[in-house]
Amino acid sequence: MARQNKSKAHLKAGQPSVGTWLRLDGTLAAEMMAHVGFDWLVLDAEHSAFDIHSLQMMMQAIGTTDTVPMVRVPWNDPMELKRTLDAGAYGVVIPMVKSAEDARQAVQAVRYPPLGERSFGSVRGPLYAGADYNVTANDEILLVLQLEHVEAVRNVGEILAVPGFDAIFIGPNDLGASMMTEPGVRPPREQVEAACQTILDACQGAGIPCGYHCGSADEVNRRIAQGYQFLALSMDTGFLVNGARTEWEKVQGRLK
Repeated sequence: MARQNKSKAHLKAGQPSVGTWLRLDGTLAAEMMAHVGFDWLVLDAEHSAFDIHSLQMMMQAIGTTDTVPMVRVPWNDPMELKRTLDAGAYGVVIPMVKSAEDARQAVQAVRYPPLGERSFGSVRGPLYAGADYNVTANDEILLVLQLEHVEAVRNVGEILAVPGFDAIFIGPNDLGASMMTEPGVRPPREQVEAACQTILDACQGAGIPCGYHCGSADEVNRRIAQGYQFLALSMDTGFLVNGARTEWEKVQGRLK
């Protein structure tokens, strides 16, 4: 029997699904974060020093729990996606999707025939998800398209019309950067928020879950109230540094 992707099940039921980003390389860190209880963990292969071997080992560590192992691939590349999925990812985030063609390319790479063109041959897929992995993978693997450019906001309707993906995820930092008109000068927060709202409204109109990367638990709760469903709560490096900094500040006064 196939392993259920609980994050995808939550989204289908109209419920929020909350996880976090991992940028620290190492199986122990991945296993420890998986035991926290998040719905999913995204290994950030776009901006971290992960190779396919380290990704596979970290997903093996996460797979000892009910937390869903996911990967943000470096790019919307069929080769990257094939290797990542074969290594055991039960969900993928595709960065910098700007158009319907980008969305179609991602779907083709992630879905097995007849929905897509992914080739058969995964060794870890059946080990992690069950012997019927080749039959159930299209239903269980969570495919998330990341919209993080002003061009994607303009094309959001066409992107959402592409069949075969499961959710949208907003990258507010790069979205704001794409709106810059001169180096180092970001647009007003209200302008970026309005672009995010445009994406959220379009997703809700199309019945597609929309996600957002949040810096705190308070923001996660606020975004859930706004209607977002796929929520990232900070990242491992943030938890590490912020926790250390908070405790260090408590003792600094004694050292002066």
